[in-house]
Amino acid sequence: MTGLDKTDASPVRDSSIPMVKAEGVHKSFGPLEVLKGIDLEVRSGEVFCLIGPSGSGKSTFLRCINHLEKINAGRLYVDGELVGYRQQGDKLYELRDREVALKRRDIGMVFQRFNLFPHMTALENVIEAPVQVKKQNKAEARERARQLLDRVGLADKADSYPSQLSGGQQQRVAIARALAMDPKLMLFDEPTSALDPELVGDVLDVMRDLAESGMTMIVVTHEMGFAREVGDSLVFMDGGVVVESGHPREVLTNPQHERTQSFLSKVL
Repeated sequence: MTGLDKTDASPVRDSSIPMVKAEGVHKSFGPLEVLKGIDLEVRSGEVFCLIGPSGSGKSTFLRCINHLEKINAGRLYVDGELVGYRQQGDKLYELRDREVALKRRDIGMVFQRFNLFPHMTALENVIEAPVQVKKQNKAEARERARQLLDRVGLADKADSYPSQLSGGQQQRVAIARALAMDPKLMLFDEPTSALDPELVGDVLDVMRDLAESGMTMIVVTHEMGFAREVGDSLVFMDGGVVVESGHPREVLTNPQHERTQSFLSKVL
């Protein structure tokens, strides 16, 4: 597996604008309020880790960033632009599905489950979106896909179907597929939680290389070692709110909040 070089990073941009900014974000499912006013910022090039117990709102917040879930209140911005809405005066107007899809092309997402197309080879899975969505030349898309599969250590699996791959290999194909769209932001929703323990390392190695390339990453994870070693910022969420935040090593070794201390005592 070769490293991901700097050419894979986002193009030069105004670094004073946060890549992601959340202002008072609320999200409810019926009577259940899952997010209760999230405020945070993610800088360009930052590896931002979200930890917390199941049901704390981490994955829901991640899905709100690319408008897979619609927020009920507050504001979410990606690279200075509102997510899912446009503002005129004091009013917000929801974008049409086509406009949302256009914005979503800039955001790669890797899920717990790999969501690969079972009837397509690894190579076909990787080229599908660039060809269908970006109308990229098929030959160019294939060449780029082979480069990405090589970078995630799967050059020899280009013609394999998902059923012929291990869980870890499928997740690395999913990462290559997301990178094929040249996103400015990558979202990872517990990408190793569905994997057998011995398969986790290869996926985390790919994510480390991606972080070193300068990609902005928001990672919902239970892998505290990854958060400590690779993360630039860490947020502990519980009950739909940010309980504690800071540098990963500081939060993990010297948590200030009693709830954070209790959680970490059970997972470290």
